[in-house]
Amino acid sequence: MSSEKFESLESDLSDIIEALQGGEKSLNASNGEERKSAYRKAERKLEEANILVQEMEGEAKLAPVNYRTQMLGRIRHYRNDIDQLARNLKRGSGGGARGADNYGFDRNERLESSNRAKLFQGHQSLQRASESIARSHQIAAETDQIGVEIIDELGTQRETIVRARDRLEETDVNLGRSRGILKSMARRVTTDKLILALIIVVELAILGGITYWKFFS
Repeated sequence: MSSEKFESLESDLSDIIEALQGGEKSLNASNGEERKSAYRKAERKLEEANILVQEMEGEAKLAPVNYRTQMLGRIRHYRNDIDQLARNLKRGSGGGARGADNYGFDRNERLESSNRAKLFQGHQSLQRASESIARSHQIAAETDQIGVEIIDELGTQRETIVRARDRLEETDVNLGRSRGILKSMARRVTTDKLILALIIVVELAILGGITYWKFFS
């Protein structure tokens, strides 16, 4: 099971259901004030059982999906038991309390029952609010995790861009050096061509001079 709290609530609920099931015979066998007192105790235990079921549902909704279905199935089983006990209690409350108002309850008892019902409704509202807050916290935590992952990804991309920029700057420097080397080589080639042309001219002049001296001297 994914929730220790769910297991604890389930244990408490099982004890209450067993106590109610064991108390049905004594309730039917009692009369007068003893019967009314037993009925009030049983009603309070039913309210406690409903509150425990509400808390178990809240735990089940927050559980992982692979546990949630199983937990909700067990809750439905407990709800059926509670509904059956409530019907039995209502049927059994009619006898042995004749002449009394509201199944043996007087005005103060009805007021107490109404207050317990309001308290139970308030507890349900508080439980729903707690579940909503828990879901909001879960969503906020997931959103925060997504934000952290995005920031990490942006940091990685920034490092990649910085490295690419550094490589481009290095490439630009290397290209500048290459252009300088090519210009220097071009100047040397031009100089070599001029020197070669000068040598050819000198050689032609010398050859012409030798030819002239040979034929006209």
